[in-house]
Amino acid sequence: MTIQDGREATSSGHAPEVIRVGTRASALAMAQTQTVADALAAASGLPVELVPITTEGDRSKESLSALGGTGVFAIGLREALRDGRCDVVVHSLKDLPTVRAEGLVIAATPKRVDARDAVCARNGLTLDTLPAGATVGTGSPRRAAQVRSRRPDLRVVDIRGNVDTRLRKVASGELDAVVLAAAGLTRLGRLEEVTEYCGLDGWPTAPGQGALAIETRTAPGDVVARAVASIDHRPTRMTVTAEREVLRILEAGCAAPIGAHALIEDGLIFLSARVYRPDGTAHLTSSHALYVADDPRPAEAVAARVAKELLELGAAELVPDGSIS
Repeated sequence: MTIQDGREATSSGHAPEVIRVGTRASALAMAQTQTVADALAAASGLPVELVPITTEGDRSKESLSALGGTGVFAIGLREALRDGRCDVVVHSLKDLPTVRAEGLVIAATPKRVDARDAVCARNGLTLDTLPAGATVGTGSPRRAAQVRSRRPDLRVVDIRGNVDTRLRKVASGELDAVVLAAAGLTRLGRLEEVTEYCGLDGWPTAPGQGALAIETRTAPGDVVARAVASIDHRPTRMTVTAEREVLRILEAGCAAPIGAHALIEDGLIFLSARVYRPDGTAHLTSSHALYVADDPRPAEAVAARVAKELLELGAAELVPDGSIS
């Protein structure tokens, strides 16, 4: 089988002349994809071309919950990969559904950057020093629940838009603060806007936050396969797999406020996940660890323990109907 329009032949053995990398067209997506493109160019010796793609999630102004979750950002990229407009696509891993897409595979997960959330507030304020009634913007049900849990006297406002748009709402006085991913601010060179970093122990973030997923067709061709494999980071792949496996087992929907974080240390994989009531008045936490060498699939095994305990503790009763099965 071949991909038309000069793209790589998946079975003929012909090498591609250029590697086309699909990405969302936002400034953040383009910035993070450029780092992947540079690595692929170095590994393959081929020129790499970015292919900007506007997804349904980018076009719509509705909340992510109303749109059906963060998967709306992945659909357009995956269509472009399947129809041959690109050879590789780059996703923010937290935007990717846990169900594998037919005919596609996550071929690499580069080394993760900062997984924390960051508060960007007016006048250098933090969540604890914001005055009662201050407005905090976020489009994430998890972040909204966390803000309400920590400061029930604050007003949480649902917002959409790219990083610059959200930061402008603070600069203009429309909002007192926004909560954003530290990774995105890092990639855009906007860390000077941060007034507080939220520690992962007390503020677990979205499964996969801070990590990228490099997706290809299941038979991308030897040149692309080797180049993509060269940027895979095994510890990152293992930890984000554990985090995302909790979501998969719980069958958690976009309205489920869930945070998870895994790390590998001294031969152990540690995983902690927390499920919040949307209004922030309650949450459940489960944490487990196991030796990586003791199980052929350690990420999946530790996630199964965490998810099982969350369900036994009553996670399904804590969140909106249908958010957790």
